[in-house]
Amino acid sequence: MISEREDEGSQVSSSVVVTTHGRVATLTLNRPHALNALDRQLMREVVEAATSLDRDRGGGGGGVAAMVFMGSERSFAAGADIAEMSSLSHVDAHTDDLFSEWDTFAAIRTPMIAAVAGYALGGGCELAMMCDLIIAADSAQFGQPEIGLGLTPALGGSQRLTRAIGKYKAMDLILTGRTIGADEAERIGLVSRVVPSEQLPEEAMRIAESIAARSVPVLYAAKELVNTALDVTLQQGVRFERRVFRSGFGFADSAEGMSAFLPRRDPDFTDQ
Repeated sequence: MISEREDEGSQVSSSVVVTTHGRVATLTLNRPHALNALDRQLMREVVEAATSLDRDRGGGGGGVAAMVFMGSERSFAAGADIAEMSSLSHVDAHTDDLFSEWDTFAAIRTPMIAAVAGYALGGGCELAMMCDLIIAADSAQFGQPEIGLGLTPALGGSQRLTRAIGKYKAMDLILTGRTIGADEAERIGLVSRVVPSEQLPEEAMRIAESIAARSVPVLYAAKELVNTALDVTLQQGVRFERRVFRSGFGFADSAEGMSAFLPRRDPDFTDQ
């Protein structure tokens, strides 16, 4: 992985290139020769980079408050690296606890946006689904084609896809292995928004900056609320929501936000 500020020059190639602009970090997958297929190095660097950014809070309004994950115009990520994976035995996969590092990635509290152009297949689709928003270029193609390889999803695809689009749509994609375009993905609820391909980087950054302008502890709380809704009953979720809402009155940023609303000024959040 390499890291650079937006105003610095280009760096040597790496599997993941991290750039930071204000409170937004962009993590770009950088294996164009392999359509950003997820080999072990790329997976490790994505998880390590995102985890490091999530933990670097800065303080007093510092640190990263939103992340954007991107690939190339041709491919966000075209699945796991089959050439690397094909030599594994059952013992290798079991003893190495293959793909378990993604549990750490999925637990990241900082809001994450997948900006998807081109292929998001298999592990690439699953990586996008681990993010909190999926902004798709009109060129995007989504799918879980593992069935054609005699395999099943392994990065949470069968679980997150079912939660996102329902049993019957998920069965369609997983059992047939077919791919769908951005418009269908938006229609069935897999993606948040579809934008023209040439506008994807700017739109993803605009959304990320809008999120990053909010109070980080409140962002964490809001993200936890939505994720909790997937795992509990409605009654349990509403009770949890009320507890989180009431706890917000202990945040300095909540007091600042309400104080700023009355005179119609912009709030000055400090992540406190």
